[in-house]
Amino acid sequence: MTSIDRIDAVSNSLNQEEELERLQGELAELRAEHADLKLLYEATIEHGEAVEDQLAEYNILLTKTQERLEAELRDAGNYVYSILPEKRPANPQADWLLVPSTELGGDSFGYHDLDNDHFAIYLIDVCGHGVSAALLSVAIINVLRANALAETDFRHPPDVLAKLNNAFPMERQNNMFFTIWYGVYQRSTGCLSYASGGHPAAILLRPATEGLQITSLGTPDGMVIGALPDMPFEGGTFQMHSGDKLLVISDGTYEIEDEKGVTLTWDQLADRARATETGIPQAIYDWLATFQENAPLPDDFSMMEFTF
Repeated sequence: MTSIDRIDAVSNSLNQEEELERLQGELAELRAEHADLKLLYEATIEHGEAVEDQLAEYNILLTKTQERLEAELRDAGNYVYSILPEKRPANPQADWLLVPSTELGGDSFGYHDLDNDHFAIYLIDVCGHGVSAALLSVAIINVLRANALAETDFRHPPDVLAKLNNAFPMERQNNMFFTIWYGVYQRSTGCLSYASGGHPAAILLRPATEGLQITSLGTPDGMVIGALPDMPFEGGTFQMHSGDKLLVISDGTYEIEDEKGVTLTWDQLADRARATETGIPQAIYDWLATFQENAPLPDDFSMMEFTF
């Protein structure tokens, strides 16, 4: 081997050693990176399992909270129904239907004897839905049931509305107001006195030679209750006859779009009621449900039917 060959061999050997050292260095770096990645992966897995456990605990807590709230809403709804009056067989006969649009609504109603001769009838509609509306609705009904307004003549509907207006100002009721129809039937004279504050008129159906005659019983200029203090309210009277039917309603009984998307009117409701022979509240509700494809109605449905 010549000197040149020996020099080339040494040079190649040195290059191979340098290349080997370089490759070993890169391998060491890769092993270090792999170790780091392995630690990161293991930490991620461990953390992910902890997150999954925490999410599972939150889901269990959320489910229990939802179940508790639903139970409380059911209890509240049952209480609202518990204060509604018993249906009456006579003097006058009374039937009714209340179907809230949500778990709790703002509609409520009642009737009771003020004395042996006077019979009070009332239906209220608090703005909005939910717990706040239901609480205010129950408070008002309890006041009326107990005749618990100071210096109020509960046989005089305009006086009742004026006193309610001052007793429940909306600025003290979370800015909520309500509407009301209030009537008093005097058995000895057959006279029905009534007043309404921002509320739909009641429907009077009277037998006539050509079917049933429709009369509107309401005071359309009446302000909603709670909006302005010291508001006067006007009333009206109507002489009841044997066989008359009185429907006291909320606006949820007709402010619903029909199959053409047109909102029904009070007159259409009255015409439908006139064509219904028995069980008017349930029949009207079933009729309205057809426009909603049997889904919940957009507003609370409240109707009382009295037969004199």
